[in-house]
Amino acid sequence: QLQLVESGGGLVQAGGSLRLSCAASGLPFSSYAMGWFRQAPGKEREFVATITRSGDLTYYADSVKGRFTISRDNAKNTVYLQMNSMKPEDKAVYSCAGKWAPGMRVLPTQGYNYWGQGTQVTVSS
Repeated sequence: QLQLVESGGGLVQAGGSLRLSCAASGLPFSSYAMGWFRQAPGKEREFVATITRSGDLTYYADSVKGRFTISRDNAKNTVYLQMNSMKPEDKAVYSCAGKWAPGMRVLPTQGYNYWGQGTQVTVSS
């Protein structure tokens, strides 16, 4: 199994930046494609970004493209989400997720096997 713990959430002003981290433990981290998702109050959870096992490819939701950057450090078993130029509509609980993908170069937007507990991000206008 993969255990995931997010950190780095908080309150930021519109236009500001936050960096989320997701620390993983368990099976080899490099066997998992990783993703970030978010859920705003009263809304369904939505895909934000994903990264391949090696970190060579990334893919983003249109709503965050050009503002958010996903990255990973397999030596530290950690995936990051750098959020810049934040908007009030970015307010949500952000969760990281892992999808078992040994030997595959994939950018999944769904079908993740493991999830973290989430971290709250609030953007004030």
